[in-house]
Amino acid sequence: MVKTAVFRTEDLPVADRFGVWCERMSRLMAPMEMVSEHAADFRAQAQILRLGETEVWPTVLQPMHFRRTPRLVRQHAPDLYHVSLVLEGGLDLYQAGEHAVHRRHDLYIVDMARPFDCRLLGADRMAGIGIEIPKTLLPLSGDRVERLLGRRLSGKDGIGALLVGFLTQLASEAGRYRPTDGPRLGAVLVDLLSAVLAHTLDAERMLPPETRRRSLTLRIRAFIQRHLHEPQLTVGAVASAHHISVSYLHRLFEAEGATVAAWIREQRLERVRRDLADPAHAGTPIHELAQHWGFTCPAAFSRTFRSAYGMPPREFRRHCVG
Repeated sequence: MVKTAVFRTEDLPVADRFGVWCERMSRLMAPMEMVSEHAADFRAQAQILRLGETEVWPTVLQPMHFRRTPRLVRQHAPDLYHVSLVLEGGLDLYQAGEHAVHRRHDLYIVDMARPFDCRLLGADRMAGIGIEIPKTLLPLSGDRVERLLGRRLSGKDGIGALLVGFLTQLASEAGRYRPTDGPRLGAVLVDLLSAVLAHTLDAERMLPPETRRRSLTLRIRAFIQRHLHEPQLTVGAVASAHHISVSYLHRLFEAEGATVAAWIREQRLERVRRDLADPAHAGTPIHELAQHWGFTCPAAFSRTFRSAYGMPPREFRRHCVG
């Protein structure tokens, strides 16, 4: 799996939990003043995924208040941006003259070298995913990023939703990735985050061509996955939906080591394989499952499935659910 560290306050004596949490967060991020009404028995958990030069922090914790004061900034000013995705609860943030309350699937960015004031909201707990990213990795200038400090960035649609999906899948499936996947996943994360910031600033033209290409490819893959059940999902339809030529679409996927048609077929096969292995679908005829995921010819589907998985779909289902 990718390099991972986990810290849970419940592994500590009750009296030490809040103090140790504050000390570790200040050491890992930057010195902060922290208080909480739950300090007497503080419950929090953080998982740190190291993806090359970036880190991703799926975190669950009780409501608290933390501040980076001017004095603490003078003491230590890391050359980092901290980006967070809110999954549960909320967050009240002040930085650079901006104030916003962030809720589910909102994103925000703060400069760790500047003062800020943040309150975690919620009756019981707040959950989110943080990103620690060196400023030098973002292809946008600091004065442009400064315009976004503390502002609400939507993760509910467009490229923001793609970033949210990437982060939540990464957090839930961290154990499935190999250590060598870390830098590649980090590069994808930087591309997606850069695209979100550039889109918000209406500055996509400022991104390097390679970043634009990779972010477009990610958007296309997400589009394909949303429309796999549609038989009319063709290479031409995908290109048209993204206002590019079929030849350029092919070039994008060639750079990723696959053809467009083959990738669509692989994704559809995987969805049918998943349904065949699910007892909840045991009573659904195989041809209906295949048709639902865009296979219109049962005989062709059966041949394709056997070629991919080494056995006919009926035998695969029997092996999985009896």
